[in-house]
Amino acid sequence: MTDGPLVEWVPEVDADEIGSLIKRINEREIEEWPHDWAVWGRQSQQAPPSDWRVWLVMAGRGFGKTRLGAEWVRKIAEEDPEARIALVGASLHEARSVMVEGESGLLSIDAPWRRPVFESSVRRLVWPNGAQAFLYSAGEPESLRGPQHSHAWCDEIAKWDNGSNRAMATWDNLLMGLRLGRDPRLVATTTPRPVPLVARIMDQGDDVVVTRGSTFENQDNLPRRFVEAMRRTFGGTTLGRQELLGEMIEDLVGALWSRALIENAREDAAPAMTRVVVGVDPPASAHGDACGIIVCGIGDDRIARVLADCSVEQASPERWARAVANAARAWSADRVVAEANQGGEMVAAVLRAAEASLPLRLVHASRGKAARAEPVAALYEAGRVRHAGMFPQLEDELCGLMPGGEYQGPGRSPDRADACVWALTELMLGQTAEPRIWFD
Repeated sequence: MTDGPLVEWVPEVDADEIGSLIKRINEREIEEWPHDWAVWGRQSQQAPPSDWRVWLVMAGRGFGKTRLGAEWVRKIAEEDPEARIALVGASLHEARSVMVEGESGLLSIDAPWRRPVFESSVRRLVWPNGAQAFLYSAGEPESLRGPQHSHAWCDEIAKWDNGSNRAMATWDNLLMGLRLGRDPRLVATTTPRPVPLVARIMDQGDDVVVTRGSTFENQDNLPRRFVEAMRRTFGGTTLGRQELLGEMIEDLVGALWSRALIENAREDAAPAMTRVVVGVDPPASAHGDACGIIVCGIGDDRIARVLADCSVEQASPERWARAVANAARAWSADRVVAEANQGGEMVAAVLRAAEASLPLRLVHASRGKAARAEPVAALYEAGRVRHAGMFPQLEDELCGLMPGGEYQGPGRSPDRADACVWALTELMLGQTAEPRIWFD
């Protein structure tokens, strides 16, 4: 029998070895068995044995980062009655709903007879032996000025809001108060993103140990359909490398869009739209580039949203025109804006054949794709555009657009990005961005 967590060696041993192990387990050990993280956690989820002050865990979604952090806190609390632990989330709501009350949170993972009591009025967890943990929000740095702790768990640090330097201030105040006990330590769990706080932590040298991992390391504990959907939707994309494989994707220096800019503009759902536009970048041939089809809308708050990516690849004119018509119908679009450079009359004829009543406007591009994108990128910088969901291929292309017209993203051409630019220009910039517009 090999060393290591049970989940890693059981599949490799035979029935006799398992039977021998079971015979050696007493009644108390059987009772504790389901709650022993040393048994059930993967090796990559166990605390490193080296002398570290900060353990930075950067891994893909579904890797088990929350369970890892909660199990580390549980072990500290149960072994040290004097432990005073800071639990820092992106917000108080996330600290409570994920780190404490979530499926892998502190109230869910422990044996009932050792489970802590959550005192919500004072945002405190108290274990039976007297150890305590306190909830904090990364959006309130001053709440960590003064309190002292022996340990800390910081969750999803890459999504902490760094407006007015809040993320950095939260981290600094936490470190300055991490001075109780003989060996203060901190665990930070996150999906990797190239934000200033993560970069700073990684530059701190020997005090920091970094663990990396992918979503697929934990696929035995994830729904099969989820794993398949992730591979199908995000496989081969830069966003997939970041969100699933846990890679740190560095932004192109000088690109019009950055990963952080898009992440800051992301939301789970959009409000009701008062106007919807479908942007279209038709392909030159059925065997060439994709047909970019992006749906955008604007609501009463005058903020534009990217709503859907309906793009199709290697499609015949009939197929991509039908995809445009379907998108316009599904989203009740007020306007379809299509680039006419690849043959204006042909584009109009193909689209009309697919849907005679399509509210079509043809636009002629007199400047390069990236040049047209610059005023739209400025809208993102101003907080006037949001993404209602995740659009990995579109976002990869946006992050490859450079000032001056150069494109350094995936594929030969940023077809999705160009369609998005057309739609957002129509919604937010009117006719000022392009002097030549054809009406059909």
